[in-house]
Amino acid sequence: MENQWFILWVALSSQIVLADAVIHQNAIEIYSLNIDCRVTSRYARTVITSRVVNRANESKEALFEVELPKKAFITNFNMTIDGKTYPGIIKEKMAAQAQYDSAVSRGQSAGLVKSAGRKLEKFSVSVNVAAAGKVTFALEYEQLLDRKLGKYELIIKVKPKQLVKHFQIDTHIFEPQGISFLETESTFMSNEMNDALIKTQEETKAHISFKPTLSQQRKSPELEETLLDGDFLIRYDVKRNVAMGDIQIVNGYFVHYFAPSEMPSFPKNIIFVIDKSGSMIGNKIQQTKAALGKILEDLNPEDHFNLVVFSSIISKWHPTLLQAKKENVESAKQYVQAIDALGATDINEALLTAINSLDEASRTELLPEKSISMIILLTDGQPTVGITDTKKIQENIKKANQEKYFLYCLGFGFDVSYNFLEKMALNNWGIARRIYEDSDAALQLQGFYNEVAIPILKEVKMNYLGNAIVEVTQNNFKLLYDGSEIVVAGKLNSENDTFSLEVKAEAHGSNLTLRENANVTEKAQVFEHQKYIFGNFIERLWAYLTIRQLLEKSILAEAAQQKNLERQALNLSLKYSFVTPMTSMVVTKPEAEEVANKPTEADNEHFQGYGMRGLPTGMQPISSPGASRNIPAYDSHLFHSSAVPERLTSISASRQVAKTPNVHFERNFQSRTRESRTSYPHFLLQLSSENVSVCLTINGQSQTPLNLLSDPKKGIQVTGKLGENMHFTEFEITYPRLNVTVKVSTERIILKSNGSIHSFVWTITESLTLEGLKIILTNGESLFLSGPDNIATKIFYIPSPLDCLGLYFENSDDFSNQVTGLLGQFFSNTHFEGHSGRRRNINVQGKLHRAIRTHKKDYRTGLNKTEVTCWSLEINS
Repeated sequence: MENQWFILWVALSSQIVLADAVIHQNAIEIYSLNIDCRVTSRYARTVITSRVVNRANESKEALFEVELPKKAFITNFNMTIDGKTYPGIIKEKMAAQAQYDSAVSRGQSAGLVKSAGRKLEKFSVSVNVAAAGKVTFALEYEQLLDRKLGKYELIIKVKPKQLVKHFQIDTHIFEPQGISFLETESTFMSNEMNDALIKTQEETKAHISFKPTLSQQRKSPELEETLLDGDFLIRYDVKRNVAMGDIQIVNGYFVHYFAPSEMPSFPKNIIFVIDKSGSMIGNKIQQTKAALGKILEDLNPEDHFNLVVFSSIISKWHPTLLQAKKENVESAKQYVQAIDALGATDINEALLTAINSLDEASRTELLPEKSISMIILLTDGQPTVGITDTKKIQENIKKANQEKYFLYCLGFGFDVSYNFLEKMALNNWGIARRIYEDSDAALQLQGFYNEVAIPILKEVKMNYLGNAIVEVTQNNFKLLYDGSEIVVAGKLNSENDTFSLEVKAEAHGSNLTLRENANVTEKAQVFEHQKYIFGNFIERLWAYLTIRQLLEKSILAEAAQQKNLERQALNLSLKYSFVTPMTSMVVTKPEAEEVANKPTEADNEHFQGYGMRGLPTGMQPISSPGASRNIPAYDSHLFHSSAVPERLTSISASRQVAKTPNVHFERNFQSRTRESRTSYPHFLLQLSSENVSVCLTINGQSQTPLNLLSDPKKGIQVTGKLGENMHFTEFEITYPRLNVTVKVSTERIILKSNGSIHSFVWTITESLTLEGLKIILTNGESLFLSGPDNIATKIFYIPSPLDCLGLYFENSDDFSNQVTGLLGQFFSNTHFEGHSGRRRNINVQGKLHRAIRTHKKDYRTGLNKTEVTCWSLEINS
């Protein structure tokens, strides 16, 4: 079989897709698609089997693509081609990557692909199918269904993009506690499909079958288009007759589900910390205000609350927390509606203000004795003023909070650092959640609040007495909310037939203590003779939970402990064949090898802004400034994961890369990058006190926002991000007084002003004035910005191979003495010291920096690439 493009895509609910490019004159036909899901005590195992045939008289490419839940782990995948099965093998990530790299160096395979949605990740693989040939794809994954707002939800994404002769979703549910309710919902169900859905429910079992015929799948009798395009949802809950919860035992392992009902809730003391910086202009701030209005209405009368609104300035709605009486809620709603987005982002001071407010309320005994205090932070960006070092902010908040209050961090969109928010939340007994920029963002905010709105127990301790257990997952929990559930799993001591357990917790009325002695043999009998139940599911559930908790702990751990936690997670992942962040799955087929990696939520930040086919916009086949921005031949290194980790999609681009070994190309590119780093400075600037040029290079981490310049007197703020090649690939210039933000990347320029958004690509020429800001875009060369502050900023596009940006201030003498930032500090109280020679000291606000007289390429001259004589120095961010 000839070399084949082989694309494998992991990201996470449940979907089958055949790409549009595949369905060419009905050449590739899905003649069978079966989704079989078996849920046993909330633990679900799903197997998706797709059978395709090539009806053409020549080979065609078939793409198998599935969306699965974010918290799911892939456990198996195989392809059967012409009677031969090609399996997926779980390996340690480095070993899998080495195998993948070896294949890449031989010119085989395309690339590493990652994507994500809200609740879903994607897995895809393509294979050439010979004329009249058949292929069977089979993917298996496992997950524990989380209980939220009193329901378990199973999501199956259905999107075959063609009519399927044999299509079926078959779901079996077994819940020993009994099923209290069961419902199904679909975004594509029609009246004609009603009899295709069969739902049966018994005391402890349920069966849902969805099997539409070809005629039921059709949009209309005369069209070959399918109605099957959307989500198929199954929601249910179980009966809870025992206060202690449910204990289940199979093959020496136990699971304990604890979700008490009808418990009184704690009063809440809650401070909403809301970002109103300039980047929140438009839909973000409007949706935030709409959500806050609804949330405030849902506060209980005994709750206390306050609002902290921040940009570069911190404001409180009221000096102290107030009780959620009707008149106070109405006043707060009016305050919310008056919020305008403007300014920079001071997250550190905003959170410290919230903590101090709760501290003061506690000292003055304003708050109820038995209550829960929490802070909910909503931000859409990075800290840009005040303390901007995210590690320092985390340290400050942890020290100030001292584990007194629960901190929940909501990241709006993909400009935030999710890692920063997640670590800060976990350090303060909270969680982080991403809010997606969609029309329902307000509902997402309300939905999150509803999950944490009713705390019913705190300091919950699940004790398993004596020597009854050998291994156990997390069994102490700070807080339990109404509608959620605590799950503990472990391994039993085989010598004991009695299993003694105890639950202790603090409730609003009085402390709670529950005890039970469970008979191991009797509990195990519940699962005997259940032929459709996979017998070792509790052991696998224990491993699944343990891995998730080890990975969460590693986020907060120091380096040595982190490695130990990751090693434990790796060993369990390999033992139970889970594709986790510690492992990869190598899929082998004729003359090609690929790697499936499980992405994290933070990876998604690097995947936004990509084109319709998943490719960065700069790789789309469009003309570009100065030189072609289609992928050049030597850029085949892009499909090597170590070159651009976590970012690349190669569905389209892989076809542009020659199938020749690319190791030498990659090394050549890296040497060019090192050379160009010395040839182009990050910034060219003129010192106000000297008639010479300075070439400045800043050392920092890629994709981390850097505070380059802030001059509050002139009303301008500039941040920037270094790309993978350690040159700047993004700048954001904010004019707080004008309510204008300009975000410039190597792909496009985005202007935001008072709710309106303007977007331009580099390949056009444009001139306009926006809120007093003059903007001139010169095709393929530069962007000129000049405001009423007399500061003229020019950003230059530096074409391939660097594909980066340069920035220059034309009249830097006009900055005020308040200017700060990595670049801004050079524009105030800066001068040379010592006699002129090849090396001189530059005194920057009292700190000496050694500079060398040299020659650098001048990005201000465009394609002429002339050199400038300058004093060159490097500083650290």
